[in-house]
Amino acid sequence: MKRIVTVQDISCIGRCSITVALPVISAMGVECGILPTAVLSNHTMFRSFTCKDLSDQIEPIADTWEKEGITFDGIYTGYLASREQCGQTADFFDRFRTGENLILVDPAMADNGQLYPAFDESFPSAMAKVCAKADVILPNITEACLLTGMPYRQEGKYDETYIHELLQRLLELGCRTAVLTGVSFEPGRLGVASLDRDGNEFSYFTKKCPQSYHGTGDLYSSAAFGGLMRGLELGDALALAADFVVMCIEATADASDARWYAAEFESQIPWLCRELEERMK
Repeated sequence: MKRIVTVQDISCIGRCSITVALPVISAMGVECGILPTAVLSNHTMFRSFTCKDLSDQIEPIADTWEKEGITFDGIYTGYLASREQCGQTADFFDRFRTGENLILVDPAMADNGQLYPAFDESFPSAMAKVCAKADVILPNITEACLLTGMPYRQEGKYDETYIHELLQRLLELGCRTAVLTGVSFEPGRLGVASLDRDGNEFSYFTKKCPQSYHGTGDLYSSAAFGGLMRGLELGDALALAADFVVMCIEATADASDARWYAAEFESQIPWLCRELEERMK
C-alpha cells in the first residue's frame, strides 16, 4: 500500500482540508499521513472561528520523520495559512522528494476573482514558489491568474486560447503539469483542462450543478490525488474526481438535512471506491 502525506489545516467542523483528504484518500486504498498547519474550530466561512497556528510544529515533525527514515510515495498540499508556511512547505518538498514520489499542490488561496480575506497581495508570489517545486498543480482560474499575472476573466468572458495561455504560463512557474479547475466553455458544462511540459493536453467536462458548496475543491484534489496514487493516468484521475464532486453536490442538494457549510461526501465514498476499481481494470 502506498503512503502519502497531506500538508494543510484541520478544520474540525466544515468538511474541508484534512477532514476531507484523510477519509477520501484512505478509502481509496492509500495510507494518508497528515502534517497539520493549523487547527481551526471550523472553517472561516462561519460567523466565528478559533485558530491555532502550528507553524512551529512543522519542522520538528519533519525532523522526527527524517530520523525515523519515513518516506512518502506522494505529497499533497492544500490551504497554507501564511508566507512562512509556503517557505516551510517548499523546504519539506526538498527534504522528502525521492525522485519517484509525486508532489501535488492545490494552491488554495482565492476564488471568484479575489484572494481569500486572510491573504495580502504578497501571498501569491510565495505560493508560486511552492508550485514551482510540484509535479502537478491544481489551481482554479482566479488562483492561476494570481500566480501568473494574467488578467482574470469571468466565466463566459474567456475562450480556449485564453485557457491555453494560462496553462502555458503556469508551466513557466516550474511545475511538470498544470491543471485548471472550474473551466467552462458552454452553459451548463464545467470541468478541467490540463497541459504538461511535453505538450500533452487533456480536458474533461461534466454537468454544472446549480448548487455551490464549500470544500468541493478539496474533494476534487483529494479524489484526483488518490486516483493517481492508485495508478490511474492523469486524465482518468481528473475525470473520476470531477464525477465524484458532482455526486457529492447532488447528494447534498437532495438531502433533507443538508448542512449549509459543505458538501456531503461520506455517503458517496462507496460509489467512489467502486468506480475507482472499475476504472483501474
